[in-house]
This record gives sequence, structure tokens and C-alpha cells, in this order.
Amino acid sequence: MKSYDVIDLAVRNLRESLFRNSLTTIGISVGVASLVAMLSLGIGLQQLASRRLQKSGLFDTVVATSRRDLGNFREQRENGPPRAESPALDEPARQKIEQLPGVIEADPDIRFVTEVRFDDQPHLTMVAGVPLSVKHNDAFEGMQGGFFSSEAAPEVILQKAFAEELLGKTPSRGADNTSIADLAKPLLGKEVTMRYAERSAPASPNGSSNNGANSGANSGANSGAYSVVPRQQVLKIVGVTDLDPESMRGAARARVFLPLKLAQDLHVMQSSDLRDNSFGAAPTYSSLSVRVANPNQVPAVEEAIKRMGFGAFSIVDATRSMSQFFAVLDVFLGIFGSLALAVASIGIVNTLVMAILERRREIGIMKAVGASDADVRGLFFAEAGAMGLAGGAGGVALGWTIGRLINFGTNIYLQRQHFPPAQIWFVPLWLVLGAIAFSIVVSLLSGLYPAARAARLDPVQALRYE
Repeated sequence: MKSYDVIDLAVRNLRESLFRNSLTTIGISVGVASLVAMLSLGIGLQQLASRRLQKSGLFDTVVATSRRDLGNFREQRENGPPRAESPALDEPARQKIEQLPGVIEADPDIRFVTEVRFDDQPHLTMVAGVPLSVKHNDAFEGMQGGFFSSEAAPEVILQKAFAEELLGKTPSRGADNTSIADLAKPLLGKEVTMRYAERSAPASPNGSSNNGANSGANSGANSGAYSVVPRQQVLKIVGVTDLDPESMRGAARARVFLPLKLAQDLHVMQSSDLRDNSFGAAPTYSSLSVRVANPNQVPAVEEAIKRMGFGAFSIVDATRSMSQFFAVLDVFLGIFGSLALAVASIGIVNTLVMAILERRREIGIMKAVGASDADVRGLFFAEAGAMGLAGGAGGVALGWTIGRLINFGTNIYLQRQHFPPAQIWFVPLWLVLGAIAFSIVVSLLSGLYPAARAARLDPVQALRYE
């Protein structure tokens, strides 16, 4: 028999028992729908996490740290020079790192705890300097007000929790019903006064600063000396945002943000100054945020920084574990989604076995007029494949609809909780084609026993049975 004749006969046979075959096909569709819905949810969550990380600028950022930092002493075994001989993470080191291939900029991490006064009320908080390049960071999405007018403007952006503190609002634990717009309205354009300790090189007896080149023993004795001078700076509130752009810092998250150039010009005394005072009056940095042109260059830049004698960390290190987690999650979701398809395969076996019992005379006549065992097997395989194809296509459509409904309901819930909408599911083309192909394969495997049983049927016994 020709392939066209086999397919035509299979379709005709499926139409004769339309109700039973439709129920079997619906069972396949439900199984494929559960598989598609679960896998699309896992893929959507993974892409949501990746989009957030990419938009936050973490994927193309390497954090360079000083190996003399006390926080790094937990890991004693590492490559590089001894900690006491490691270089200082100062301005010359920053410039060298910025000149590495693929590096766009290397910004120092300037953050310190200080007092900020508003309406003559003191507030102790963490202040951080941020470069203008973070303007499009997702932390500033939905920000009320505007960004800094220039890289050294005496302006500040407040984090939402600190804005509530300035206004004397104390939301109950777990509640976050105050919108940023309500907080920003009474604060934008107002001024705060920041009191801080300035690190200043002391003047030499002849009136010059010890930061310059001096000769003599006195200069050598004071080469590492500096003085701390109390200062204050009036700052204008220009914006209120929700998150710290470097929100992975945990307890070190800032609540007040200054332009990075302004923060550098203030020469604020930091904890790293106490740690590295042996390097002289020039300040050192606790860490640098090194932005790379292409995320694929992050490992090379990270390794180059380590060879210079500094510590280095990138989100790529953490995303390896995240990718492994989502891979395991997708496997489990696929397994649970396939259980319904396995149940549907039993329905296929039952439907085709019943078809053998009902069509014994037809099979006997086919074999009596010259149909081979392969022709009979091909007929039942065609029927199983047709049910698999129809069930797979319907299951993909049903799974896509379920995913849309889940995403719609989730966004309604997020909106009520004052969170931005999110796309938590995604159905790529490979999942559509793979689900249909998997449905056809499962259907063909389910048709193995009925097809073999039909092929072994003796035509004489089949006609006698009738």
C-alpha cells in the first residue's frame, strides 16, 4: 500500500469512532498542555531573573576589591602575593584597571555612614556616590523627580525608606502601602544638610600640604599623616527611588545617593582610610565597580584584575549556580508535566486495542487481498501518529492559553501589591515544536503493541470470527 492510501484509510477509521478518538486526543492535549505550561513557567522565570540582572548592570560588572580588606580574610588560600605585599587599591590602581582591554569605566565605591539633617532633625544613614552611567539602572525605574543635573551637582536622591523616615512615617512591618509619588511630593526641591568627616592632608610648617613633594626627615615622618576635619554640605533633593542600584550589598545598602564626582571631591573619611593609612595621605578605595563592554569579556577582565594582585568577583560566578538551579527546575517541571502525557498514552493503547477487536473482519479482508504485516502496522501507526499530532497541536494551544491566564492573574496580584508587572512565562518556538514532536513520539510508542497485535492477526481466523 502507498503511504497516501495508508494515511487516507487511517483518517477514515478515526472518523468512524469520532467520540472515542476525540476523548483520547483530548487526553493527549491535556498532557501536552501541562508539559508546555510547566516548562514555559520555568523558562519565563529564568528569563525574568536574567532580564533583571542584565538591566541592573550586574552581568557586565566586575567588583575589584583590596586583598588587604578584613572581609577577605576568610579565604586564606588563594593565588597572588601575600596580603601584606598586595598593592593598594588607590587612584593609580583604578586607572590601570580602567585601561584593561574591554573595560569601559572603573568607578570607586564611595559609601559611608554619616548624619543627614532635615528640618533640624538628625538622621543617621548610609550615603553612596553613584556615577551618571547608572541613570538607566532598573533601580531608578519609576523614580519620582529627576536624576542628577551634573556629575558634581550638590544634589541627592533618596531611597524610599529614608524618605519615609524624613517625613516621620513608620509603616507597619510587612506593609508597604505608601507610594513613592506621595513621598516625593513634600520632599522634592527641599534641602538637607549632610555632616561628614573630611580627610585632609595636614599643612607643613612652611604652609604647603604634605601631599606634595617635600624633602627631609620631617616629610618622611609625616608622609602617611592626614587630619580629619568636620564639614557639612547642603544638598538639594531631586529624586526619590525605591531601590539601591547595588541592592546585593545587604546591610551596606545606601539610602542617600550623591553624584560620584561630588562624593570624591568631598574627600569623606572612610573605613578603608584607617585600614590603609600606611600607604600615605592619598586615599584608597574599598572596592571598584568595573564595567565591561561585553558580558563575554567579564571572565578575562576578572582574571586580569586578579593577576594585578586584587580580589575580583562578578555576578557570572553566581549565575553559574542560578543556571544550574533553573536546569534542575526545568527537569523536574518536565517530568511532572510528562506524567499527564504518560496517562494519555494508556488511553491511546486502549483505543487502538479496541479498534483491533472491532475491525477484525476488516483486517482479515485486507490481509486476504494481499496487505502485508507492514501495511497493517503502518495503518495503526498512522492512526496513533494522527492522534498524537492533533493532541500535540491542541495541547500547545491550551498550554499557551493557561500560561497567559497565569501571567494575567499574577500581574493583577503584583499590581495590588504595588509591584511592577512582570512576564513570568515564555513559550519559545523550540518548545512548541518539541512538545508536538514529543507527543507524536509518545503516541507512536503507544501504538507499538496494538500495531504488532494487528499485524499478527491470522486472516482466516479473523474472517471465521466474523
